[in-house]
Amino acid sequence: MDILLRYLHLFAVFILAGSLIIENIAIAKTLAKEDIRQLLKVDAAYGMSAVVVLLCGLALWLWVGKPSEFYTGNPVFHAKLTLFILVGLLSIYPTMFFMKQRKCDSDTIAVPAGVIRILRIELLLVAVIPLLAFLMARGIGA
Repeated sequence: MDILLRYLHLFAVFILAGSLIIENIAIAKTLAKEDIRQLLKVDAAYGMSAVVVLLCGLALWLWVGKPSEFYTGNPVFHAKLTLFILVGLLSIYPTMFFMKQRKCDSDTIAVPAGVIRILRIELLLVAVIPLLAFLMARGIGA
């Protein structure tokens, strides 16, 4: 069970990161309505993978593998968890923008600079999380 959960957790992390990279590549100051629809699909994959990452992570933390005390007392783990939650909260604004715009009548849609900026910040924060995981696995913070 431990190996399966770890594999699923890692696989979902790859999907999450890949989806976020695709969003960052595809986003522009103006988008066609069809581009918004496609980004919404990518964003849905991003959201679903985040849920899988969270659920597998919680299972690994609380029930499977190392004792929960290994994670609970580690400040690096808390930093990793905080970044994950922050990324999740930041992702709400772009998701809401994509959802609102899919029903827009216009053929071309202006994307607010805030949406682009938030996607870039999310990508940066997601890039830091594996570093924290590596440090934690090496016993730093324990």
